[in-house]
Order: sequence, then structure tokens, then C-alpha cells
Amino acid sequence: MDHKMSRSPWVIHYDGSSCNGCDIEVLASLTPLFDAERFGVVNTGNPKHADIFLVTGSVNAQNLPVVRQIYNQMLEPKCVVACGVCACSGGVFRDAYNVIGGVDRAIPVDVYAPGCAIRPETVIDAIVEACGILDQKETVMRAGGDPLTVGGAATWDGGVELGEDGFVAAAGAGDTAAGKSATPAAAKEAE
Repeated sequence: MDHKMSRSPWVIHYDGSSCNGCDIEVLASLTPLFDAERFGVVNTGNPKHADIFLVTGSVNAQNLPVVRQIYNQMLEPKCVVACGVCACSGGVFRDAYNVIGGVDRAIPVDVYAPGCAIRPETVIDAIVEACGILDQKETVMRAGGDPLTVGGAATWDGGVELGEDGFVAAAGAGDTAAGKSATPAAAKEAE
């Protein structure tokens, strides 16, 4: 039997922290006007049923564990799509004190779909590209290999980790050279 993951991909959508412009466009791609369901795409709220993880918005210290938890609950093979420039790189929020960066700072990303706000056509193109990656990952799994060697996981650097205080250590800030994480209080004391 020739089974393909891409015949009926289920997606789960999560808004990291954004202006919600990309969220509206992701949902617009599922409406009858753009009709992503013609490709068999189904939007689900359960990570255990999802094949593709659509993430909009940048990642911050508060939603980093949530993004990782959703990703870890998804079964292999799985694919991650960064929707919008904020999810790809942090966008206009990348210099904000609480923003860690794009989704690839939290989990491996397979498909980048930039735009501000992302267009529904781009979302559909990204889902179709993710379907191809899902098929590659499934083929690797059937051969006994590790699906993390395909797509974004193959080149992922491991992302960032939070310190005990809930902040990410910033390079070159005050106490970070001594191995302590940079907090707003530590940065204020360094001034």
C-alpha cells in the first residue's frame, strides 16, 4: 500500500506573540475563499493529531515552554512552519526586551513563510511544501532512520534555554561572562 502523509495533513496553529495579523491570514487560508481543505488540510486543536505545526509571532520567555510542549506532544513525522516575519526572525519585535527571536530559537523549523502580514496564498504554499517534507520524513522512518535528519531539525542548533530566573542569558551583558543569566535587575546594577 502506498501511504503518503501529505494526502490529509492535519495542522495545529499557535500564536506566539504578535499583532494577530498573521493569525487572521492563517485562518483566512482555511475559509472557503482560499480553501486549503481542497488539499485535505484539517485544522485541529490537539497536538497529538497534528502533522504540521503552524506558528505565528515571535517567541518570548513566557511562551517558549508552551511552544516546546506542543512540539513535543506531536507524533513523528512532524513538520514546523514559521508563518510571518515575526515567526521567522522576530520581526519588528526582535529588539524588544522580552523577545528571544523567531520560532527556530525554540524548536526546529522546516519551512519559513515570511510576510507582514503573511498572505493566505503563502500559508497554503508553505503547507504544501511541508507536506513534501512530511513524505520525506515518513520515507526515512520506514527505512528505520531518524526523521530529525530531514528538514529543519537536521541543521538546528538546539535553540535557547532559560535560566532559573526565567530569563535568557544575553551575550555580553553584565554578569553573563561569569555564567549568570542577565536579568533586568542585573542589567540595571551593571549600569
